[in-house]
Amino acid sequence: MNGYLISRRQMLKTSSGTIVAGGLIGSSYLSGHQKISQQEEAKDVIFRTTEPRNGEPELDRLVSSWQTPTELFYVRSHAPNPRIDPNQFRLKVEGLVRKPTIFSLDELRNLPAKSTTATLTCAGNRRSEYNGTEYENMPKVSGVQWQGGTIGNATWAGTLLADVLKQVEVKEGAKHVWFEGLDQVPKDGGIIAFGGSIPIEKAMLAHGAGAPLLTHTMNGAPLTPDHGYPLRMVVPGYIGARSVKWLGKIVVSDRPSPNHFVATAYKLVTSTDPLDWAESGPIYRYPINAAICTPKPNTRVTSGPVELTGYALPSGRSGSKIKDLLISADGGQTWTRGQLTGNSQEFCWQLWKASIAVKPGTQELLLRATDSSGGFMPARVPWNAKGYLRNSWYRLPLAVD
Repeated sequence: MNGYLISRRQMLKTSSGTIVAGGLIGSSYLSGHQKISQQEEAKDVIFRTTEPRNGEPELDRLVSSWQTPTELFYVRSHAPNPRIDPNQFRLKVEGLVRKPTIFSLDELRNLPAKSTTATLTCAGNRRSEYNGTEYENMPKVSGVQWQGGTIGNATWAGTLLADVLKQVEVKEGAKHVWFEGLDQVPKDGGIIAFGGSIPIEKAMLAHGAGAPLLTHTMNGAPLTPDHGYPLRMVVPGYIGARSVKWLGKIVVSDRPSPNHFVATAYKLVTSTDPLDWAESGPIYRYPINAAICTPKPNTRVTSGPVELTGYALPSGRSGSKIKDLLISADGGQTWTRGQLTGNSQEFCWQLWKASIAVKPGTQELLLRATDSSGGFMPARVPWNAKGYLRNSWYRLPLAVD
């Protein structure tokens, strides 16, 4: 993989802060994608950081359609976007396989095509809520202070991971499949790749909406640099960190990946000492979650009915669907049922709407949901040091005249 990445010294010399992988890229490619990125930053996505790029859309725009337009899809990166020459790009597949193989993009595209619609969500969605008054006696949670917009539902097309693994003939004893991206993440004075890892049973799924895909297309168009051009994993039902962008290497192994983003990060820990890390397993499936997206927080409304819209994501289990969605305007004493709208599909969010009466004195609305696999949003979730998997009741502050 390092054969077509530039050195850290070269990376630091680039004025844009991005990485050039696989040689030079034509100016027409660069100018077009730079223009897209500037438009996204100016109009569609609120960038919490720009080096690396981390952004989420306004919630009211996010739920304007069931399928999230690419320009409104959240961006999560741990390093500058690599710029990759598609003609020189190669995907290495190695480890516990009988036929280690290096694939070009054309060779991957010649395998049977598959598409799926699936929701991706960041494990840190709603992280900023961990720094609220509810946890005022706890240390401040660091990291990108996400609100509720690091979630999106897109149609992905590419090649089944199971078909690629079939090509290389997985050996007995394989238990995990590792993924490595072509981005270069500064870590402890050096550079590492962003990595992911999933169980072999998930990797080998060849049927159904939960089957992992090596994707090159998002919403009917080539992936953009922000979303992993030219190749990314999509693992339906798992947190977004397992859907590695700018995919450059797959390793079949008898153990989970030792990569920092599997072995240390993306775990639920209450402290960051070595024992806590070692005792905690990697996060795979996302839990049920939901948010009120309109009206915006602290909107001033008049007494009477208020129209609400939002999203609800069932647990990342096969067959799981939203079962019930309830809103309260009186601190949880009484609840009003929301109406699910639009498509209901495995591994996808569902949009909803509701009308609820408010009166002077109403200070916030509460939202909770349950799903068919037994998932539920609790009134409170325990604090964790990384601010992951915030899925307690969603609270929307309002000002009522």
